[in-house]
Amino acid sequence: MDNRLLAILAATATETIYGINHTVAKGLMPHVIQPFGFIVLRVGGAALLFWIFSIFVKSEKIDPKDWLRIFGCAVFGMVLNMLMFFKGLSLSTPINSAVSMTITPVLLLLLTAIILRERITWIKTLGIFLGLSGALALILFQEKTQSNAPNIPLGNLLFVINAISYAFYLILVKPLVAKYNVFTLLKFFFLIAFFINLPIGFSEITQVEWTQLSFSEIGQIIFVVVATTFLTYLFNIFALKQLSPSTVGVFIYLQPVVATIFAILAGADTLNAIRVGAACLIFMGVFLTTRKPKNPNLPQEI
Repeated sequence: MDNRLLAILAATATETIYGINHTVAKGLMPHVIQPFGFIVLRVGGAALLFWIFSIFVKSEKIDPKDWLRIFGCAVFGMVLNMLMFFKGLSLSTPINSAVSMTITPVLLLLLTAIILRERITWIKTLGIFLGLSGALALILFQEKTQSNAPNIPLGNLLFVINAISYAFYLILVKPLVAKYNVFTLLKFFFLIAFFINLPIGFSEITQVEWTQLSFSEIGQIIFVVVATTFLTYLFNIFALKQLSPSTVGVFIYLQPVVATIFAILAGADTLNAIRVGAACLIFMGVFLTTRKPKNPNLPQEI
C-alpha cells in the first residue's frame, strides 16, 4: 500500500473519529466532567502516549529558532482550539459543532491572505463571504437553548473561535511537518499544552467522582483521549506529510455527515432548516475558496 493511499485513509479516519466525537464528548459534559477539566485529561493522556511511543522513534534535536513556532502550535492547536471547542460543545449541540468546523478551510484562506499577504480572487472572496455568512447564521438565527444546550449562540461563537485557532495551527505547523518526525513534534506540542491547560482546568478535574463512573463513561473518556486526540493528531500530521493542505481540507466535509448521522441515531440531536441552510452556505464557501481557476492567467485578483 503506497503512502498516498495511507494518507487518504488517515485523513478519512481522522474526520470520521471527529464526527463521532461530537456526540461522545457532549454526552459526558457537564454531568460527568466539566469541559476545561476534560481538556486537562485529554491533553495529559495524549502527551503521555506520545512520549511513550517516541521512545521507539529516533531522537531528534530541535533547532532553537523553531521553539517559538512549536509553542505557537501548542497554544493554537492544543490549548485555545480545544478549550473553545469543548466549552462550546457543552453549551451547544453536536450537529452545530460539526457544521461550524467545516468553515476551517475558508478561515485558513482568509488568514493566509492576511498573514502572508497573498492576493485572493473575486471568486474566493465570494466563498469567504458565503462561508462566514453560514457561520453567522448559526450564531444569530438558532434557537437560544435546548434541554442539553444552555446557550447555543455563545456555543456556536466559541466553535468559530475554535476553527480560527485551528486554522492558525495549520499555518504554523506546516513548515515543522517537513522538518521533524511526527512523534517529535506531537510529544512537545502536547507536553507544552498540558502545562498551560493544567491551571485552567485543575479545579474541574478534581471535581470528577472517579469511583462513581460507569464502564460506559470510562469507555467514552478513553475514546476521547486515545481516538479523538492521540490518533487524530497523529493521522492528521501523517496526512499533511503526503498530501497538500487543500487536499486534506476536503476531508472535513465528512465530519458533519458522520456527526449528523451518529447524533441522530444516538438521539443526541436533530436537524432543522437553519442548520441545513448554514451548512449549504459554508459548503459553497469552502467549494469556492478551494477551487482552482480555469485560466490562472486571467486578471481575477483583488
